[in-house]
Amino acid sequence: MNLTIAEVRLTPILVADPPLLNTQGVHQPYTPRLIVEVVTADGITGVGETYGDTKYLDLARPFAERLKGRRVSDLNGLFTVADEVAVDASEVENAVDVGGLRGVQTADKLRLSVVSGFEVACLDALGKALGLPVHALLGGKVRDAVEYSAYLFYKWAGHPEGVPAEQDDWGAAVDPAGVVEQARRFTERYGFTSFKLKGGVFPPDEEIAAVRALAEAFPGHPLRLDPNGAWSVETSLRVAEELGDVLEYLEDPTLGTSAMAEVAAKTGVPLATNMCVTTFAEIKEAFTKDAVQVVLSDHHYWGGLRNTQQLAAVCRAFGVGVSMHSNTHLGVSLAAMTHVAATVPDLHHACDSHYPWQSEDVLTERLAFEGGRVAVSDAPGLGVELDRERLAVLHRRWLADDGALRDRDDAAAMRIADPRWVTPSVPRW
Repeated sequence: MNLTIAEVRLTPILVADPPLLNTQGVHQPYTPRLIVEVVTADGITGVGETYGDTKYLDLARPFAERLKGRRVSDLNGLFTVADEVAVDASEVENAVDVGGLRGVQTADKLRLSVVSGFEVACLDALGKALGLPVHALLGGKVRDAVEYSAYLFYKWAGHPEGVPAEQDDWGAAVDPAGVVEQARRFTERYGFTSFKLKGGVFPPDEEIAAVRALAEAFPGHPLRLDPNGAWSVETSLRVAEELGDVLEYLEDPTLGTSAMAEVAAKTGVPLATNMCVTTFAEIKEAFTKDAVQVVLSDHHYWGGLRNTQQLAAVCRAFGVGVSMHSNTHLGVSLAAMTHVAATVPDLHHACDSHYPWQSEDVLTERLAFEGGRVAVSDAPGLGVELDRERLAVLHRRWLADDGALRDRDDAAAMRIADPRWVTPSVPRW
C-alpha cells in the first residue's frame, strides 16, 4: 500500500446561494467554494472542501505543490507545510471576514482554513486505503446519527431584478409570519426540531417578535438567535430578559470577549460564540472571564477535524458546552462535520448547517436529513463520491465569472439592491 501523495487537484467553484440576509448585507447569488482532491500513488482519491475566495486560493495553490511526495497519513505535517507558505499579511491582518461573520481575520486563521480542506481530503483517502470510515480514524463514533438545527434566515423572495441567479422555492421571510412559515417548511422537509434565527437584520424588537412567534408555533422546541455582534451590551441584556424563557442560547449578541463577559455576568441566558473564540489562543480569556457557555466549533477555520476534537476536549475540561457553526457549504463539508460530530462525547446541542439552503452539490447523492439528523456513514473514508460532471459545471461558472463573485462580499451584494448601503458600524443597535 503506497500512501504517498502523487497528485493534488484544486477546483474552485461557484455555487448558488439564496438571498439570505444578515447584519452585513445579503448573500450573493453565487458563493465561492474550493474542492480539494489528494491522489495517492495507488490511485486512491480523497476529497475535502473549504472556502474558495481568492485569498484562500492564493495560499492553497503553493500548499498543494508542497504536499506531493508526502504521505496522506502525515496529518501533523500539514501544519508544518502551512507555516512554510507565505501569506500576504497586508491583505488579511485585521481585515473583517465579511462572508463568515466571524470577526477579525489573520494570516494564521487563513492558514488553518486552508489546512482544514486538505486534512479532510487526506483523512478521506486514508480511510479508503484502510477500509475504514473517517470517524474510525478519529477514534470511533459515539452516536449513529448527528442532530442538526433548522437554520432560519430573514430572506428576500429573490435576488434583485436583473441579477443572474438560480431560483428557489422558499419565498420571502421578512417578518414573524414569514419566519414561522419558513420554520414549518424546514420541519416538513427535514424533520428539524430546533431552530436558529440569523438576526442583526431588523431592530431588536422585530426579532424578539419573530422568536416569540416561533415559540408559540413550536412550543418547547429549542430556539436560538444570532445577531452576529450587532447589539450593544445594553441591548443584548434587554433581549436576553425578553426571551430568557424560550432561548436555548443567545449567540454572539455583542462583539468581543469583554462585552460578552459583561452580558454573561448579568443574565442567566447561556451565550454561544463562533466570533470571539475562533482559535485556541482566544480560549483562555473567554473561559476565565466566563464570557461564553457554548463554543460553536467549525472545522473549516479551526484547522480540521482533529483540532475540532481537541477544542471539544478543552471545552469539556472547563465545563463549556460545544456545538457546531456553519457557513455556506456543500455535501463534502456536511459529511466531514457529521463524522467529527459523531466522535464528540458531550454534544448536547444540535449542530448548525446551511446545507438545506444549497440547491446545488458536487456529490453523486445528496446527504439526507431524517428527523433532523444525518446518519453517520460506515463506508470507507467520508462515504461520499464526487459527481465530476457537476463539479465541472460549477467550475466553468467560476471560470466564466469576471471576478465579481470570486470573493464573497455580502455588503457589495446589498449595494446592488440599495446603492446607499454602508456596512453598519457595531453596535448597530
